[in-house]
Amino acid sequence: MSQPDGVSLQKKLKPRHISLMAMGGVIGTGIFKGSAETIGLAGPGVIISYVFAGLLLLVVMGAMAEMATVYPGKNMKDFVREAFGERVSFIMGWMYCFLWLSVCVIEIIAAGSFLQYWFPGVPLWLLSLASAAFIILINLMSVGSFGEFEFWLAGIKIAMIIVFIVLGTCLIFGIIPSSNTPYLHNYSAAGGFLPNGWTSIFSALLVVMFSYGGSELIGLTLTETENSEKVLPKVVRNFILRIILFFTLPILVICGLIPWNQLGPESSPFVQVLTATGLSGAADLMNFILVTAVLSAANSGIYGASRMLHSMAAAGEASPALARTNRRGIPVNTLLLCAVILILGSMLGMFAQDQLFRVLMAVPGFCVLLVWICISLAQIKLRKSYPVEPSFKVYPYVTSAVVACLAVIAAMFLFDAQNRLSIGVCIAVLIVLIIWSMIRFSRTGGRSK
Repeated sequence: MSQPDGVSLQKKLKPRHISLMAMGGVIGTGIFKGSAETIGLAGPGVIISYVFAGLLLLVVMGAMAEMATVYPGKNMKDFVREAFGERVSFIMGWMYCFLWLSVCVIEIIAAGSFLQYWFPGVPLWLLSLASAAFIILINLMSVGSFGEFEFWLAGIKIAMIIVFIVLGTCLIFGIIPSSNTPYLHNYSAAGGFLPNGWTSIFSALLVVMFSYGGSELIGLTLTETENSEKVLPKVVRNFILRIILFFTLPILVICGLIPWNQLGPESSPFVQVLTATGLSGAADLMNFILVTAVLSAANSGIYGASRMLHSMAAAGEASPALARTNRRGIPVNTLLLCAVILILGSMLGMFAQDQLFRVLMAVPGFCVLLVWICISLAQIKLRKSYPVEPSFKVYPYVTSAVVACLAVIAAMFLFDAQNRLSIGVCIAVLIVLIIWSMIRFSRTGGRSK
């Protein structure tokens, strides 16, 4: 039985839940498949792109943690609304939903394609549909059960990455004997550490930003986390280091074992490296990791989209029906809407799978930039009028520098010919949302700062 929007979400998520949930949203298709593209763009030097993007992420997450200590019980969309009013909050909220739903479509189609390794006779759309149903069922659990399930789902993926790092390091330095121990040779071979020059670092940032997108999901767990104003700063400190390590170390292992120009786009670099170990069943093991990775990312994505929709409905920015929760505190109507979109996304797998991936992959990356910029600007503006002194601080001039960097990367997106169609879709959605907000709030007299 559903309950009205007066019923709040349950505060059942623990610090370990939100840390692993955010990691689950980040470590997915971007690292397991997107790493082939980033390495192809910048060679071993792509590690600089991942570290630089990680530093930007650190400041954005820190800004969000600072606001959480000042405004307990509010999430990242509430911070934007407090700073810039309902119109900007409305646009960012719907843009964030668009971001996560496009990510989820990518992830479930990717899951279907990986499952075809074991079920080659089953159509892609059917396997993608089964993956979507699995994710929706998980999200229908109670908040505590959902957090626990995602904790273990993401935990398996992270454990496998650790095994990969250890195994690869042993192969690089000859601890595990092989026919050709590379040591550090591959980092300087085939054109050197930066074979395509320093500018390639910035070209790779376009894909890296997509890979790191999802970290801000922590900002939506605040309304379902006990003592969020105390928990979030601690989680951010631990989380950001783990994210950088889980991206940079695997990339270093991949580039150390295989020359960067020998990585093929047809399969994951992780598959190629595990195959090089000569271990029987390496391909099956890697495929299991890939399926787990994309399902975990989709699981976190549906959580993010459904909670944002619930937050918007509770604030009167979406249909009141989307604010309804069941007895377990689950926003069932928002999940139903997400389920419909995932079903439609699964059906797209019947028609133009390759084109679909090319169009959608850059969409989340650009949206992530816009969301991060909004969060950072909110911190800069609100800091002047905080009602209490924050217990966790990020200085505004640091945040301002990050906003400038994010704006430059966004401009690079706009002028990248390969992403023209994807960015065109993003801009079209943004224009529609701006017009929608103008019409909506001109009628309701919505507050805009």
